[in-house]
Amino acid sequence: MAERQGRITLSMVVRNEAGRYLRRALMQHREFIDAAVIIDDCSDDETVAICMEMLAGIPLRIVSNPRSEFSNEIELRKRQWQETAATNPEWILNLDADEIFETKMRDDVPAMVNQHVIDTFGFRLYDMWSETHYREDNYWQAHLFYRPFLVRYRPDIEYRWKETPQHCGRFPLNVLEFPFAIHEARLKHYGWATPEDRQHKYNRYMQLDPDARYGWREQYDSILDQAPPLKEWMD
Repeated sequence: MAERQGRITLSMVVRNEAGRYLRRALMQHREFIDAAVIIDDCSDDETVAICMEMLAGIPLRIVSNPRSEFSNEIELRKRQWQETAATNPEWILNLDADEIFETKMRDDVPAMVNQHVIDTFGFRLYDMWSETHYREDNYWQAHLFYRPFLVRYRPDIEYRWKETPQHCGRFPLNVLEFPFAIHEARLKHYGWATPEDRQHKYNRYMQLDPDARYGWREQYDSILDQAPPLKEWMD
């Protein structure tokens, strides 16, 4: 792997992630990050302890919310951004606790963060419906598009957000106006990978957005489909 000069700060929001995918995700991420900022959204399990264990030896800032803020996601994401920006990062890698890059990402990171032309890198996110298959149909096709996950922090910019309480995006809107490039490393999203995960997500959307004002009603309804079209993940 080539030598890396650019510093990467992992930025992540976590809530009750013990026993899910957090340990596996952090084990992979620590191979190519230099620091981490974790917003703990009022976990009542071992989530914080896992973060401290898996990121031992890496500069780590953990901010614990006294009460959950996820019902108003825009404020949670703004706080995540502000707390991360306060550490004066060079690059921000913004991942959720159930998102894991394929292994080739590790070898490709130096070329991305050592250059001085591109400020935003977009990747494809695959919604895994099991450990081995992802979903693809009219409602589930995130992997057909490139979305920003790695952004060079520019302190001179006034950042703008999509001001909605749900589905506001994890980055400010104007990172898409920065010099942009796509990258072929794929990102597995395990948030839908078990029936229990899917039921939990469905219940949460019904509670937080029952009228589908900020999301897509048909997609919400499809979460609990018993036999959706799936494709095998191929390394």
